[in-house]
Amino acid sequence: MRKLRKNVYFTAGYYTIAMGSGRPEFHPKNPRPSLEDYVLQAGKAILSSIPGKSSHIDECYIGNFMASHFCKQSHLGGLMPMISDDLKYKPCTRVEGACASGGVALSNAIKAVLSDLSDVVLVMGAEVQNSVKALYGADYLAQAGHFASERKEGDAFFFPGVFSKRAGLCYQKYGKEQTRRGMAAWYAQAIEHARTCPEAQEHTNKNTNLVEDAMQNPNPAAFVENLNFLDCSKVSDGAAGILCVSEEGLRRLEIPLSNAVRLMGFSQTQADLTKAPEEPTKLSNSAVSSSQAFAMAGLTAQNIGVLEVHDCFSINGLLMLEAAGFVKEGESASFVANRETSLQGSIPTNTTGGLIGYGHPTGATGVRQMVDLWKQLTQKAGKSQTQKAIQKPTGMMINMGGNDKTSVSIIVGKD
Repeated sequence: MRKLRKNVYFTAGYYTIAMGSGRPEFHPKNPRPSLEDYVLQAGKAILSSIPGKSSHIDECYIGNFMASHFCKQSHLGGLMPMISDDLKYKPCTRVEGACASGGVALSNAIKAVLSDLSDVVLVMGAEVQNSVKALYGADYLAQAGHFASERKEGDAFFFPGVFSKRAGLCYQKYGKEQTRRGMAAWYAQAIEHARTCPEAQEHTNKNTNLVEDAMQNPNPAAFVENLNFLDCSKVSDGAAGILCVSEEGLRRLEIPLSNAVRLMGFSQTQADLTKAPEEPTKLSNSAVSSSQAFAMAGLTAQNIGVLEVHDCFSINGLLMLEAAGFVKEGESASFVANRETSLQGSIPTNTTGGLIGYGHPTGATGVRQMVDLWKQLTQKAGKSQTQKAIQKPTGMMINMGGNDKTSVSIIVGKD
């Protein structure tokens, strides 16, 4: 595995509220922030942390999946200069990788710094999806799969149907009761962690029967066969951003190493969109991306102190733990039920709630994951802070697009 040729750092992260059902401010009939509003909010917040230094930004990347459908807005690179006049005439590029769009934006920024063409890169992700009815949105989101071969035969709620099939096969392979217990524990943990994060979509969730409610039997007549509504991440709007910089970039911005995390390894992998998963009880593509990131970093799962995984559905959270080697196949359900992934557990995971708890503004998710790792490792995570990230200051994120077709894994640590 090829090693990094120079040091790359992340610093000055920020994310907005994940807006959607569950937030007290949200009402589907009331005006809400636009895509432009979220880009401005996150971008200006980042620039406020480097006052007078925004001219040192060499280029920008913005991750977004489906603004052309949800917002009737393409050409998102053109939104970046509205953040600051200092970004006029700088290269600004929109990238897309379905739900891994934010991770792909991070990957491109890393390569820009490694190329020596840029020392400071502004990386953002943004999405507004609460702009259409749910069934229309499901049709848009189905384009993260292979629409021509999958949509016609797919469930009306396309991706819940896709991951319902994965869950059903896990029930057969590992036992339904055990698997559902793990999925319910994952949901409960997501809400508990979201309660520590004021920006999380589920921050004000007061339910005291989290596991019991999450154990309710799925209703295939109203939804899908093997998942209930609590197994799913919600529709979310929001944005996130962070700076990806070289050592020279840190010097120009006058940011101390104590306020940055160093890239240790990363990988972006692709599976064939036109083919069904060979083994639906495994996330084979994410397993490859995580193993490549570990190899570049010279680390294993045992070295990681805090973890961010792509839990678009509770079953995917369990499968992510197995794909990255934190547990053996079939053991993730009991691992989570035993609270090993809680803030006080052996590997704190999704410390602000993940996609189910914080929310899933699609293009922003991968960038938000990196911001949370940066916050944890620089001890800026507030009530979400876990001691493991201080004792073992190395973090990992895995951002997945579609049915495990795009995967970005990144490992960072503190110098």
